[in-house]
Amino acid sequence: MVVTAQHLASEVGAEILREGGNAADAAVAVGYAMAVVYPAAASLGGGGFATIYDPQNATQKASFVDYRERAPLKATEKMYLDAQGHPSKTDSKTGWKAVATPGVVAGLEEIRQKWGTLSREKLMAPAIKLAQDGFILEQGDIDLLNTSQPFFRKNKEAKGVFTNADGKDLKVGDRQVQHQLAKTLRLISNQGKEGFYKGSVAKEMTSVRQNPNEILSEKDLAAYKVREFNPLQCAYHGYEIYTAPLPSAGGVALCEILGVLEHYNLRKMGFQSEAAYQVQIEAMRRAYWDRRLLGDGVSPKIIDHFLDFKYQEKIAETLPKEAPKDPKNLEDPFSEKHETTHYSIIDRNGMAVSITCTMDGWFGAGVLAGKTGVWMNDEMDDFSLKAGAPNMFGIPGAKANAIAPGKTPLSSMSPTIVTTSKGQVFMVTGSPGGSRIPTITLSVLTGVLDGHMNVAKAVKRPRFHEQWAPSVVEVEPKAVPSSVQHALGKKGYHFVERHPWGMAGSIVVSQQRKDSRKVFGAADPRRLGGSTVSE
Repeated sequence: MVVTAQHLASEVGAEILREGGNAADAAVAVGYAMAVVYPAAASLGGGGFATIYDPQNATQKASFVDYRERAPLKATEKMYLDAQGHPSKTDSKTGWKAVATPGVVAGLEEIRQKWGTLSREKLMAPAIKLAQDGFILEQGDIDLLNTSQPFFRKNKEAKGVFTNADGKDLKVGDRQVQHQLAKTLRLISNQGKEGFYKGSVAKEMTSVRQNPNEILSEKDLAAYKVREFNPLQCAYHGYEIYTAPLPSAGGVALCEILGVLEHYNLRKMGFQSEAAYQVQIEAMRRAYWDRRLLGDGVSPKIIDHFLDFKYQEKIAETLPKEAPKDPKNLEDPFSEKHETTHYSIIDRNGMAVSITCTMDGWFGAGVLAGKTGVWMNDEMDDFSLKAGAPNMFGIPGAKANAIAPGKTPLSSMSPTIVTTSKGQVFMVTGSPGGSRIPTITLSVLTGVLDGHMNVAKAVKRPRFHEQWAPSVVEVEPKAVPSSVQHALGKKGYHFVERHPWGMAGSIVVSQQRKDSRKVFGAADPRRLGGSTVSE
């Protein structure tokens, strides 16, 4: 089964499974297809995280692949500060100075080589066809294009591809053809990752820069390397949770929250009770306060402390008694945007792949890399531009996430796989949503494991989120009953309705008997175009 935010990509992955490929093969095919049909968040110019679980691997069942973007080698800690030491409001968000070294191609090739069974040519053929022949735009596609029309008008190579030939907006029913991207994909298909990170594509990507301050170079591309780690592992209600380790703060937050909630029984408390909501809100607050200390390369001892049973037990003992504290002067490292995407895959043998990928903002930095057809990320904005200086949310930046050459910016992306005590995959989940990703993933997990909801209801259920600063509980309509909001409001909690929320994609495996299972998937209805497709 394949769940993605774009139905054509879901079909591509499902067809690979039907033809005998495994979940890793399908994930690679989906990744390249998404670069064509969902470039706003899944372009080859972005990056991502993958959590992989192979129950048939006797030596290492669970793995994590970090193919997130890296800071260019000429990056400096103060590169976005003006003469007065103030952070630029635009340089880290738009234009070539905002671009970090992309990792998608290297990451997908690593997954194919290490876990896949089919050839690169086979897995890339559907994406090449979608780019070369085009596909008919539906309302969900148009909604994404409408987020970034100014970018399309600034890039001459976008005319006639992301607009009509006369520069007008594309509309439902139009066919989008991407010949330049098809050419780039063919080079990768023929030459592997070298077809992207070296040679004509690399030269084209780095030759369109306009001034010396735009520092991405061919040397950066050639030096890019994927990193493989053990996933972060924690337990909840007898299930094993495999999720993202550093450089993701999201997996750490998710496991810390679950560890605190493990000391309670949300179902017995009343899943919609005031006490259950307060416990979850306070657990979120504590986890988001702790993540100020996280960054690429920090000591593993910090993570061990946050996930230690006694530490979580101590937090749990104080939660029901605590009212919100003033977050003034507290640090938080995130300026992450919500424009990310996620896909979940499981095959007939129980192998599962959970991938979250991003460009940071929709269409990244808003720059199309010359004639490559590739939109480039703006991931440099995920670093702390200046320690102590407020980010786009008014939150002070954290020192642990400062810019350094080759460093990976901190992320909330949390691709997650849940297994039973016997090592069988029970759930594959994840979501976009910026700093809300851990709590969106939490909402799906607790919906299934505590609320006993089916996966579609758990994905659809209204969400709430607290991240310590700013000191508000963000909610979707009906996420927290009005009576509970009123009661908690008297204690000092402030509820604010926010839009939009990330688009989760999840799979749940129901074991009916020892020799049979049923697989249920759900694409988030919050955005048009997502789909669940069985093999």
